[in-house]
Amino acid sequence: MPTASVLLKDLRFFAFHGLYEGEKVLGNDFLVNLEIGYTPKQFPVQHIEDTIDYAAVYQLVKSRMNIPTPLLETLVSDIASEILAQFSLSDYVRITIEKMRPPVPQFTGNLGVSLTLNREEI
Repeated sequence: MPTASVLLKDLRFFAFHGLYEGEKVLGNDFLVNLEIGYTPKQFPVQHIEDTIDYAAVYQLVKSRMNIPTPLLETLVSDIASEILAQFSLSDYVRITIEKMRPPVPQFTGNLGVSLTLNREEI
């Protein structure tokens, strides 16, 4: 059976993640990209039950992004673990979360954290 991936790219959220008080009050814009690798139940995929429902994944990510978290490392771990727990077809999750306006003096650009978590690792 071939392997496949579901991709959710450039998801934008406004949230209150961060260590600093200003981040907890003012919030920030975040960009989320994720890939979920899986083996379809049948090929070619013709039914939602044979794949991973990206709308359901989006709702999971959206809900978790609404919970303020001090570290992006915690956030990516939580989201990846929740996806693997809720979607039994998933083999791995690769996720990146970027903070678009980090509170770092004289810093230009954005910063982020990435994680790849395989089912065998949980």
